[in-house]
Amino acid sequence: MTFISVLGLLAALITTAAYIPQAYKTILTRSTASLSLPTYSMLFVGTMLWVGYALAIDNVPVLVANGVTAVLSGIILYLKLTANSRQEQLVAQGK
Repeated sequence: MTFISVLGLLAALITTAAYIPQAYKTILTRSTASLSLPTYSMLFVGTMLWVGYALAIDNVPVLVANGVTAVLSGIILYLKLTANSRQEQLVAQGK
């Protein structure tokens, strides 16, 4: 494996792993009040486009990294879209 391959795999691992704590906390608490709907919408769409790109060029590291990120951001986006807005406001206010 070349240095460039290792560099790419390491970058993919770190950036993908960065979403795990947020997804874990969001799934555990079901609280999405402080999360941005536009941000997670764009993140989900962008990572799905990367998945399509990776499939087109047959690039497994890009496919895996963005596939995992798409799943995590998709879960958060789903929770954000289905959250009860009144309940979210109370949670955000600490009540």
